[in-house]
Amino acid sequence: METYLRMADLPYQNYFGGKLSAQGKMPWIEYNHEKVSGTEFIIDFLEEKLGVNLNKNLGPHERAISRAVTKMVEEHFYWTLAYCQWVDNLNETRKMLSLSGGGPFSSLLRWVVCHITKGIVKREMHGHGIGRFSEEEIYMLMEKDMRSLAGLLGDKKYIMGPKLSTLDATVFGHLAQAMWTLPGTRPERLIKGELINLAMYCERIRRKFWPEWHHDDDNTIYESEESSEGSKTHTPLLDFSFYSRTETFEDEGAENSFSRTPDTDFTGHSLFDSDVDMDDCTDHEQCK
Repeated sequence: METYLRMADLPYQNYFGGKLSAQGKMPWIEYNHEKVSGTEFIIDFLEEKLGVNLNKNLGPHERAISRAVTKMVEEHFYWTLAYCQWVDNLNETRKMLSLSGGGPFSSLLRWVVCHITKGIVKREMHGHGIGRFSEEEIYMLMEKDMRSLAGLLGDKKYIMGPKLSTLDATVFGHLAQAMWTLPGTRPERLIKGELINLAMYCERIRRKFWPEWHHDDDNTIYESEESSEGSKTHTPLLDFSFYSRTETFEDEGAENSFSRTPDTDFTGHSLFDSDVDMDDCTDHEQCK
């Protein structure tokens, strides 16, 4: 959801209180005191309210493919990742949470929360049906999904072609887990090995839409178009709860001064210089 908002150049405020929607789900948003939950319904809501459209370049056939792949990722691939993260590699997940600070949780509470989450994931996977298969069968299903994504991407810049679409936010949001949060696991070995085009794809999106996201492998060059000095230069956000292109970069000083308005990013380009179509939306405050 966050990647979609960044792709659409829509500033947003994060809240980390853990509150669920009325349907008991995440993510959910509040816009002008109106609450909407579920990624698909949120995107439909924003398209209607703000006129954003990441799929403006897709025809009916391509939109149908995009929806089918979205559902494969959200309703099938997702559960194999959840199994890898919370069942098969729970100890590594707990260590990763400890390295990230663990938030307000003590070591003991993190252990309890992780094991509770493991039980919830196993129960929900059983209800879904995929959890009734063996570990090897679940990983076989995961590999089929990843190979399908790699085949669909091919050597294209984005999943559906040279232009961004909503599908890219969905695919990146899931592949990023295999890429960066499952060290030493089968999905990580697959994405960084045989399916290297997916790794290049993830890096391309991370560097373009998450400029504050530093990673130990930032010096890794997957392809020539990402090897420019500009692609290697990142400035961290001081507050991860708020994102807007107007706040992504700190002032650079007199030697790098530039004209900057509430409608421009650090380069002076408009916030709305993206692949998104802002239909019927000319008032900047309305777009926000």
